[in-house]
Amino acid sequence: MTEYGRGPGSEPWHPEDPLYGDQGWGQQAADGQSAYGGQGQYHPQQPQHPQQGQQQHPQQQGQQPQQYGGNWGTGQHDPYGQQQYGGGQQYGAQPQGGGWDNGGHGHVPYGADPVDPYGGQQQAAYGGEQPDLYGAPDAYPPPEPPGRRRPAAEPEPETGWDPGPDQGEHAFFAGGGDDDGDDDHDDPRDRDGRRGRGGKKPKKRRSGCACLVLTVIFAGGVGGVGYFGYQFYQNRFGAAPDFAGSGNGEKVTVDIPPGAGGYVIGQRLKDAGVIKSVDAFVSAQEQNPRGKSIQDGGYTLEKEMSARSAVELMLSPKSRNNLIIAEGRRNAWVYAQIDKRLGVSQGTTQKVAKEDYKNLGLPSWAENHPNVKDPLEGFLYPSSYGVAKGGKPETILKQMVSRATQTYDQAGVEKKAKSLGLDSPWQLITVASLAQAEGTSHDDFRKMAEVVYNRLKPGNAQTNGMLEFDSTYNYIKGQSKIDLGLTELRKYDNRYNTYYYKGLPPGPIGNPGAEALKGAIDPTSDGWYYFISMDGKTSKFTRTNAEHQKLVDEWNASRKN
Repeated sequence: MTEYGRGPGSEPWHPEDPLYGDQGWGQQAADGQSAYGGQGQYHPQQPQHPQQGQQQHPQQQGQQPQQYGGNWGTGQHDPYGQQQYGGGQQYGAQPQGGGWDNGGHGHVPYGADPVDPYGGQQQAAYGGEQPDLYGAPDAYPPPEPPGRRRPAAEPEPETGWDPGPDQGEHAFFAGGGDDDGDDDHDDPRDRDGRRGRGGKKPKKRRSGCACLVLTVIFAGGVGGVGYFGYQFYQNRFGAAPDFAGSGNGEKVTVDIPPGAGGYVIGQRLKDAGVIKSVDAFVSAQEQNPRGKSIQDGGYTLEKEMSARSAVELMLSPKSRNNLIIAEGRRNAWVYAQIDKRLGVSQGTTQKVAKEDYKNLGLPSWAENHPNVKDPLEGFLYPSSYGVAKGGKPETILKQMVSRATQTYDQAGVEKKAKSLGLDSPWQLITVASLAQAEGTSHDDFRKMAEVVYNRLKPGNAQTNGMLEFDSTYNYIKGQSKIDLGLTELRKYDNRYNTYYYKGLPPGPIGNPGAEALKGAIDPTSDGWYYFISMDGKTSKFTRTNAEHQKLVDEWNASRKN
């Protein structure tokens, strides 16, 4: 058990042992009195016979007395003054008389002065010949009372790394934490055991990885807060992002749809790389007195322009040096103009239109019609388009087709075609192109559309379903003649020649404008079948062939004069 006066076994400390309790430290009786009142303490678990002086252990317990203190290799006897178990104080008393005698107490088992439990033994145990193990620099720690003794702390492993003079770090940096449980519930003896000499806690090691992780997290948090704070300030109070200057010299064309406001225009410009932000453009447009007068159509601008420069250029005629497609223009003319402005060889755009027309944005109802000369005819919508060197034919064609499709959808051509007795919107666009080619004004377009619808009636007595429009013959011939003989017109076999075939031509013969489209959708109902232009500016309409013939004679007479 311990090194002081104990025998083998698991016996607890006996109250009669002078080392029991606090070993006389601070609780020793004063004035020469014994720590236990001058007499041996009675132990309730050790009954003693009143008539038996010093009892002997039974022989079967062993004959050899056991000693504590012993010889430490110096020839010295027991430092406790021959204290022995089995010789001085004996255990294992035998009951007599049928029971235990609870009479007198046993004598004190130590022969020395009870005031000093180690009296008479000090000289033998710590004499001159015996080395003083408590006085040297490397001495053992002084003995402590049994209740205060702690197991020796294990030596800390040598790592070869000095954490430095700073010992005040948090447990987090030393690799500590709550993994091993809360310190409040630790056994105090465990905490004392972990202390080094002098009552100091052992040094804790810092973790460089933990420091780095915490630093990165802290820096990221500060940076994130700063970034979002700056963005919030810029969005609420800062100026909108903007380029500086009047562009980087790279030309770009931008198409502005009809009715577009500042934000729509700004978004188109931003998508094309002209300006940096929509808000900057809207602000510049509001600050310019003429900013609200920006019209739809195509504009030739430069990339990376300041919003103010972009507004000023769009208000200048310089940006409108665009390709303008007039109402009624045929696709052949449009293709040639695109080639010229792009600086590509003649026929390039027409080839793209012929080979790639299905990928240019045509609606489904405009595809797969037989005998069509040009699938894009009627879909290169009349407007202004920015076309400059460096552009691509397919890009320009897509803009035109997109404008036409949007206009036709807004007009509701699919529903209107059914109400007019036509097979499809394709036929409605064809009627609008005929009205555009033959008419000269808004009123003419409505009357011209009625002429088309009346002549298409199979049972009409005036034309028997024949349109007989000179414009269809001129379209297939690629010309624009006025004086055409009936013999020539009625002999040419082509599906677009309405003098040769009944009904509508296979497709549109030009690109109708908004007024012609409205006329085709809302024709008059006055019974018109015939028309003639006397001066090339106005048209006269009649209901019968006889009335029409009179006007033809007048026109021929005027030509002779």
